[in-house]
Amino acid sequence: MGKRDNRVAYMNPIAMARARGPAQTSGPTIQDYLNRPRPTWEEVKEQLEKKKKGSRALAEFEEKMNENWRKELEKHREKLMSGNESSSKKKEKKKKEKEKKKSNRLSSSSSSSSSSDSSSSSSDSEDEDKKQGKKRRKKKYRSSRKSSTSPTSESESDSKDSTKKKRSKEDYEKEKEGKNHHRKRKKADRGDGPLSSESLSESDQTEEVQAKRKKNNEEKEKTADKTKKRKKHKKHGKKKKKKIAGSNSDSE
Repeated sequence: MGKRDNRVAYMNPIAMARARGPAQTSGPTIQDYLNRPRPTWEEVKEQLEKKKKGSRALAEFEEKMNENWRKELEKHREKLMSGNESSSKKKEKKKKEKEKKKSNRLSSSSSSSSSSDSSSSSSDSEDEDKKQGKKRRKKKYRSSRKSSTSPTSESESDSKDSTKKKRSKEDYEKEKEGKNHHRKRKKADRGDGPLSSESLSESDQTEEVQAKRKKNNEEKEKTADKTKKRKKHKKHGKKKKKKIAGSNSDSE
C-alpha cells in the first residue's frame, strides 16, 4: 500500500487580502471628521458674550458677600474694643483702690509706729537696765566661784599632767622595746653582726621547738612504715600457706 498524501497547498496572505477587498469600517473616518459641521463667526461671538455675562454675575455675588462679611467684622471689632475698654477701666479702678488702701495703711502704721516707738524706747531702757544688773551678778558669782575652786583645780590639773607624762613615757619605752626586738629578729634572720644574749636565747628556743617537731614527725612516719610492712608480710604469709595447702591436696 502506498503512503497517504499529507501535503497542504500554500496560501499567500497578501493575495488573499487583495482578493477580499477593502475592509468594512464601523466608526467615522478622517474625512467625516474634517467634513463635520462648524459654527459661524456670529455664533462664536454670541457664546463669548454669554460667558462674560456669567462671570459678571459671579463677581457681583462675591462683592455682595464681601460687603456682608465686612459689616460683620466691624461689629465684632466694636464689641471687642468696647470689652477691652471696659476691662481697662476696671483695672484702673482696681489699681486706684489698691493705692488708696496702701496710703491708708501707711498713715495708720506711721501713727501707730510713733506711739509704739515711744513705748518701745521706755521698755528697751528697762530691758537694758535688767540685762546689765544680771551681767553684774553673774560676774560677781563667777569671781567668787573661781576664788574658791582655784586651788583644787590647780592640784587636779597638776595630777592629770603628771599622769599624762608618766603614760607617755611608758608608751615611748614600750615602743622602743618593740622596735629593738623587731630589729634584732631581722638581724637574726639575715645573720648580720653580733647578736645579744636575749636574741640568741630566743632563737635557740625556736630552733629546739622546730627540732622537736621534726623528730616527732619522723617517728610518726617510721611507725606508719613499720605497720605497712607488717601488713604486707602477713598478706604474703597467708598466700604462701594457701599455695602449700593447695599443692598438698593435689599430691594426695
